[in-house]
Amino acid sequence: MAYDNIRLEKGLYTTGKSFTGALEELDPSDNYLGTELEGLDAYQRQLKRFDIKVSGSGSDCVGKFFQTSDSAALFPEYVSRAVRQGMEQDNILDKIVTTTTDIDALDYRGITSDINNDALLPADIGEGAFIPEAHIKLKETLTPLKKRGRMLVASYEAVKFQKLDLFTVVLAQIGNAIAAAQAEDALTVIKESEEVKYINKPSTSTKYSYTDLLGLWEGMGDYRLTTLVCNTKELKDLLNITEFRDAAAGLNFHSTGQMITPLGAEVVKSNHIDLNGTILGMDNRYALEKVQAGGILTDFDKLIDRQLERAAITAIAGFSLIDSNACAILGPAH
Repeated sequence: MAYDNIRLEKGLYTTGKSFTGALEELDPSDNYLGTELEGLDAYQRQLKRFDIKVSGSGSDCVGKFFQTSDSAALFPEYVSRAVRQGMEQDNILDKIVTTTTDIDALDYRGITSDINNDALLPADIGEGAFIPEAHIKLKETLTPLKKRGRMLVASYEAVKFQKLDLFTVVLAQIGNAIAAAQAEDALTVIKESEEVKYINKPSTSTKYSYTDLLGLWEGMGDYRLTTLVCNTKELKDLLNITEFRDAAAGLNFHSTGQMITPLGAEVVKSNHIDLNGTILGMDNRYALEKVQAGGILTDFDKLIDRQLERAAITAIAGFSLIDSNACAILGPAH
């Protein structure tokens, strides 16, 4: 089949598309419907072509990628996928980000609107009467993008005999560190925004109570309280609330480790940033936009040439509030 004859080279990493996207143009997956290769993407078919097993008890060594110049070109994509796997594991961004925007530049300006809860209410418009307007415009400031990553420092001789499934775990740790840094960036945008309102604790106790959660819920107005983000100390307060320990919530926590409050909001524990004893509440349907310039970026030249020493693995992303009214912070303003 076509995948056996594709010439693999560094140029596939510089097409403006992902490596897999460039492969898919040369070898579309639709051509394999109804065959034994159905379900594999173009990159996975190349792994099969060179008989490279990247996972399981029979996984190959790192050196298997470098048997030929063609198979060596597959190594940077393997690294990217392993790092991405780590980013997706226990990633709180999936729980707080509303939408992700991919761009091919380092400058981005988001949009904002003057729509509020009152403006969302249906207007009684008489014949020929003025129709209320909702203005959508560009934000006055750019969304700052940050490069997050790690430098891979290892000699090829040190890793060539290591099993790929073990090497994947190490790379996944890099991805996990990148995701943690991005989570800090996202929460910082909300925490430091002057537009996000603070809601004082209704109760006088130093610990958070059910009354405090009701105050946050009320303070969200017509927005839905879908998500609570807090540090470990505040989470302990929530876990000790009587209403939090009802049969249904307790059963879910004991069986899955996922915490649901009596108000239906999902609790996200995050020690990526110091929230100063506050609890962040949000409606994750409207709150936060993630902007990313490409996916996982690797020094593909170095990786293909077995120059692992000082090979950078990075991701460029930034975060922007879509609607500051969809967020609120429970606790004293700092």
